[in-house]
Amino acid sequence: MPISRNRWISHAAESAGVDAPVIEAPPALTPTGATRPQLSVPQPDHADRLPRWNVSGITPDYWWLGVHGGAGETSLARLDKRTRAAEHHWPLTASASVVVLVARSNVSGLRAAQLAATEWASGTVPGIRVAGLAVLADAPGRLPREIREFARVVGGGVPLLWHFPWIESWRFGHDVPPEELPKEARTVLDQVRIAASTTASLPTN
Repeated sequence: MPISRNRWISHAAESAGVDAPVIEAPPALTPTGATRPQLSVPQPDHADRLPRWNVSGITPDYWWLGVHGGAGETSLARLDKRTRAAEHHWPLTASASVVVLVARSNVSGLRAAQLAATEWASGTVPGIRVAGLAVLADAPGRLPREIREFARVVGGGVPLLWHFPWIESWRFGHDVPPEELPKEARTVLDQVRIAASTTASLPTN
């Protein structure tokens, strides 16, 4: 299944639903991890924080934020013109920005995702609303058990966790039309779109 459950940060899991168009993904998604910053989360060291980007005037439906080089944010953004790659920066605007973290399914990528989730959870990036984490396969085939378990741990620090399958064409630099993606990939994209829309509609605390 594209969504995995976890409890990385203990305060988590508040139900949130949204009416959605008729698509393959379910019309409502229940968070499985932390849904907002928490006072109990310590701020990471400055060296472990992602840079900021003032993006006044740029208003995509949501941002793909690759937490390390080669995460795949640009490839994902090309699948939907209503979204945009954040170029490895927190996109700061006058209003709230909805962000989907992106990482590769290896230990270094997941560690980078954990740092980004900690940074968000500590409240050091006000105005950022994280919808979840998309973990992109870094190789074909089934993930090793250790990687799957670590991904679940990291995913508990954000509302939702998705696993995006290996896309062979991307290895060679070829774009793939969304309708030609594997069903699992299209389902993930639908779920991300719903979660981002739900996150954007939440009231400001």
